[in-house]
Amino acid sequence: MKCQTLDVWKISSRLSAEVYKTISPAKDFGFRDQICRSGLSIPSNIAEGMEKESIRERIKFLDIAKGSTAEFITQVYIGRDIDFISREISNNWIQTAEHILCMLNKLQQTLKSQLPPKNDQSR
Repeated sequence: MKCQTLDVWKISSRLSAEVYKTISPAKDFGFRDQICRSGLSIPSNIAEGMEKESIRERIKFLDIAKGSTAEFITQVYIGRDIDFISREISNNWIQTAEHILCMLNKLQQTLKSQLPPKNDQSR
């Protein structure tokens, strides 16, 4: 898989595993399921996108990963507010997720720079 070489995939995969380990004992199944799914969606969409042949498709899946990251951040804030997640853990997760967003933006910019000019129809 191409994604395994990307730092953003490695960081998001570790975050997803940490979230699962931390949240899995929670009794609120709905919250637990939602935050675990959004965390898992980040590296999963990076992986799926990086296996696409088309640069535009790769960019699209990175957009989806960014959306999942924003969803995850929202859920962490809510989890902290309802005392499901400690302030220390939530701050760490939010900081990591914001770093992931920056990395995804940079990766998208790199991919966009590889797109042919709009008037070049040969690719």
